Amino acid sequence: MRTESFDMGDIDMAWCPGCGNFAILKALKEALEELSIAPQGLVMVSGIGQAAKIPHYMKCNFFNGLHGRALPAATAIKTVNPGLVVIAESGEGDMYGEGGNHFLHAIRRNPDITNIVHNNLVYGLTKGQASPTSLRGFVTPVQVAGVNLEPFNPLAVAVAQKATFVARAFAGDHDKLKTLLARAISHRGYALVDILQPCVSFNKLNTFKWFRDHT
Repeated sequence: MRTESFDMGDIDMAWCPGCGNFAILKALKEALEELSIAPQGLVMVSGIGQAAKIPHYMKCNFFNGLHGRALPAATAIKTVNPGLVVIAESGEGDMYGEGGNHFLHAIRRNPDITNIVHNNLVYGLTKGQASPTSLRGFVTPVQVAGVNLEPFNPLAVAVAQKATFVARAFAGDHDKLKTLLARAISHRGYALVDILQPCVSFNKLNTFKWFRDHT
């Protein structure tokens, strides 16, 4: 199966130049290719946000649901179609904020789905508010004095909840990202891949260089 089979051709993508989503999309398609997964055998499920647009840019089955509700929809799809590869994919605000309760209970239920979270430490679609993973002191147009809370740690929560596959990747490390995605998709049970990525428009603190220095 060739990577091109997931390509939509020459289409406009509503992401800023330099957005980490481009790298994640490329790595995901290559991981699916390596696993010989056909487009008709894949269902992508997403919520709301810039990261949630990834299924729009792939030739596959997809369901774009409500904000924070990708995981229950993905679980339902896998339950009634166990032969399909099901990936729930969205940003950290969607998965850990609006969808935080579903995140906890998806881990408990351990469905055979892959949960890909684009973690850029900010709400990008709505132009720069603090997200659940924003660092303490991070200044935004809303949090003008800086975020006064410690960031949510999804990996610690997932491990404490006994998730069966927990990984973190960086969008700027293509080979490791592709490898982790392939392993997560191959895993039987719930698999979390939290992907650190920059938001070039609304997060001037956690840049590509910052992530390279801290990962």
